[in-house]
Amino acid sequence: MTGYLARISARRPLVTLAVWLVVAVVAGGLSQALLDSATTTELKLGSGARSQQAAELLEDRLRGPEPITEIVIVQSENLTVDDPAFKTKVETVFGQIVALGPDAVTAGLNYYLTGDERQVSPDRRTTLMPFRLAGNLNEAEGHAEHILGIVEAADGVDGFRVLTSGRASISVEQNELALHDLEQGERFGIPVALLILVALFGSLVAALAPIGLAIVAIVIALGLVAVIGQAFQLVFFVTLMVTMIGLAVGIDYSLLIIARFREEMDRGLDKLEAAERAGSTAGRTVLFSGVTVMIAICGMLIVPFLFFQSLAIGAILVVAVALAATLTLLPAVLALLGPRVNLLPVPLLGRFKVTSPDHSKAGFWEFITEKVMRFPVISILAIAVPMIVLTIFYFDIKTGLSGVDAFPEGTQSREAFYVLEENFSFGIVNPVEVVVDGNVNSPEVQGAVQRLQATLSNDPRFPIPPVPTVNDAGDLALLTLVIHGESSSQAAVDAVTALRDEYIPAAFEGVQANVLVGGVTAITADVFEIVEIYTPFVFLFVLGFSFIVLMLVFRSIVIPIKAVIMNLLSVGASYGLLVLVFQKGVATELLGFRHAEVVDAWIPLFLFSILFGLSMDYHVFLLSRIRERYDHTGDNAEAVAYGLRSTAGIITGAALIMVAVFGGFALGETIINQQVGFGLAVAVFLDATLVRSVLVPASMEVLGKRNWYLPSFLRWLPDVRVEPAEDE
Repeated sequence: MTGYLARISARRPLVTLAVWLVVAVVAGGLSQALLDSATTTELKLGSGARSQQAAELLEDRLRGPEPITEIVIVQSENLTVDDPAFKTKVETVFGQIVALGPDAVTAGLNYYLTGDERQVSPDRRTTLMPFRLAGNLNEAEGHAEHILGIVEAADGVDGFRVLTSGRASISVEQNELALHDLEQGERFGIPVALLILVALFGSLVAALAPIGLAIVAIVIALGLVAVIGQAFQLVFFVTLMVTMIGLAVGIDYSLLIIARFREEMDRGLDKLEAAERAGSTAGRTVLFSGVTVMIAICGMLIVPFLFFQSLAIGAILVVAVALAATLTLLPAVLALLGPRVNLLPVPLLGRFKVTSPDHSKAGFWEFITEKVMRFPVISILAIAVPMIVLTIFYFDIKTGLSGVDAFPEGTQSREAFYVLEENFSFGIVNPVEVVVDGNVNSPEVQGAVQRLQATLSNDPRFPIPPVPTVNDAGDLALLTLVIHGESSSQAAVDAVTALRDEYIPAAFEGVQANVLVGGVTAITADVFEIVEIYTPFVFLFVLGFSFIVLMLVFRSIVIPIKAVIMNLLSVGASYGLLVLVFQKGVATELLGFRHAEVVDAWIPLFLFSILFGLSMDYHVFLLSRIRERYDHTGDNAEAVAYGLRSTAGIITGAALIMVAVFGGFALGETIINQQVGFGLAVAVFLDATLVRSVLVPASMEVLGKRNWYLPSFLRWLPDVRVEPAEDE
C-alpha cells in the first residue's frame, strides 16, 4: 500500500502538491478563525466525578452557569482605606472597570459602597473589589484582558499597588505563558533540528524538506483541532502538544524516507523508481510507527478527564497528518527534486547513508558493535543497573497540579496570589462549594448543616464560617468555604478529603440528603483519584498492545517480552530523573529549570503513553534489519552486528532531532512545559542511545537463536513484516 501511494504521488507531483496546498491554506484559515473558541483553560471531568455532579446541581437548580468573578486588589504601603487618597484611588479604578459596560462587567462592589470590613485587610492597607464578569469562562477571558489593562496602567501610580486575580485573568496569563513557551520551543528546536539534518544529509535542500513537511502537518492538525473544538472544547495545552509532537514525528518520519530515497538514487534507480522504492520499504516502517504511536496514545482516551482526552486527540491528529504527508506529499516533492535533493551541499559534512547492503565495517558504530558483541553481559549490566537505580527514585515522586504559585516570578497572577494569601486568603478566588441536595428546610437537614458548621469552626483550614444559600424550591443548599493556600495544593486537597471522608459523613449520618463537594480544589482531588484509578488500565492497554504487535511482526514471544522490559527501563529512568531534577533539585539551576514541590499528576501517564509509541519506531526499525539479515544468513551474531551498524546512525540522528524539539519546549518558563519537555527528551535519548544501541544487541547476542522462539500453539500467527527484504 505504501509503495502504491508513493507511486501515484510521485507520478502526479503537481496534483499532489496542489491538493496539500489547498488543504493547508483552508486549515490555516480555520485555525486563525476558530482556534481561540475551540480551546479552554477550564478543567472538565466526566459526569461521574463528584465535583462535576456538584457543579451540575448548582447550575440546574440554584444559580445557572457558574459566575466568573474577578477580584481587584488595591494596596498601599503608607496609607489606609481611611485616607481620602486611598478612597480616590479605589473609586477611580472601580469606575474604569465598571465603565467597560454590562456586556463585560455585570456587577461590582467596593468597600466604600458596602462598608463591609471583610473587604479590608487587618492592617487596613489593602482592600478588595470583586467584579462579576459576563459570559462563560472563555468570554470572560476577553473581559479580563481589559481589566488587566486597567490594572497594569494603575499599578505603581501614586504609590499604590494594583493587582487582579480570578479564574479569567489567571487563564489569560496562562495562555500568554503557553504561547511564549511555544515560540521559545520553536526558536530553539527548529534551528537545532535543521543543523542535525544538515549534518546527516550534508545538503541544505534535503535538510529543509522534513522541516517543511512538519510545519504543514502542524498547520493542518491545528485546523482540525479548531473544527473539532466547535463540537466540544479542548484544553489550551493541545496547541502546544500538536506543535511539539508534530515537529518531532514529522521530521523523524521524513528522515527515514529521504535517506532511503537518496540511497536508491545512488543505486542507479531513476527518481520515480527511487520514490516508489522508498515508499514501499521505509514507508512501511513509517506507517507501522505512526499507527503504533496513535494506538498507544489512544490509551489516554480511556481516562474520563478532558485534559488527557485533549492531549490524545491533538497528538493523534498531528501524527495522522504527518503520516499522510510523509507517504504522499514527500514522494511528490522528491519526484520533483530528483538528484536536486542534494543541492546546496554543506562543506566538510559527508552525506549520510543508512541501509546500503555493504555497510562499512569501520568507524564509531562498528567500534561500539564490536565491544557490545564481545562483552554482552557486561554491556547489559553497565546500562541496566544505572537505569534501574534511576527508576528507584520514581518511588519518591509527589504528584499534584501546578497552580498560580508555580507561575514564573514577577507574573501578575503570582504576585496577586501572595498578596491575597498574606492579607486575606487565596481561597476566596477559588472557594470550595458544599452542595446539599435534599429538603434543606427540614429539621434533620438543618441540624446536619449546623453540625457541619460547628466541626468546620474547629478546623483552622476553614477560617471563614459558611452561611448556607438555599434555592427557591428549598431542595438545594450551598455552603461556600475558603481554604488557605493555593487551590490545587496538597494541603488544600487534604482539607477537601477530610471534608468528604470525615466531616460530611459524620454530620449527615442517617440524614436523607446527598452532599457533594465542588470547586477547583475538589476537581483537583477528583483528578488525583481518576489518575490513580485509570493508570493501571492505560498501562495494561499500552503494554498489551506493544506485546501483541511485536509478537506478530517478529513471530516471537521473547522479542516482545524484552521490548516491554526495555521500554519500562527507559520510562522508569526518565521518571526518576524528573523526580531528581524537579522535585529534589539536583542540577535544577544548572539546567535552567525551576524547582517544584510536585510533578504534575498527569505527566507520568502522558509520558508513558507517548514514549511507548515513539520507542516502538526505533525498536522495530532495528529489529527488522536484524531479522532480515538473520533470515538470509541464519547467523544470529552476524545479523545483530549488521542490524546495529546499519541503523545506529539514523536512530541516533532521529533521536537527537526529537531531543532538540522536546528540549526546546523544556526551555519554557512554566514548570509544566519544563517537566514535559525534559521527560520526553531524556527518555528518547536514553531509549535511542543506551537501550537500542547497547541493551538490544547485547541481549540479542546473549539469547542467540532463542530470540526467535515462538511456541508451537502460536505458529498459526501470520508472518507480518514491517519493511520488506532488500530483494523483495
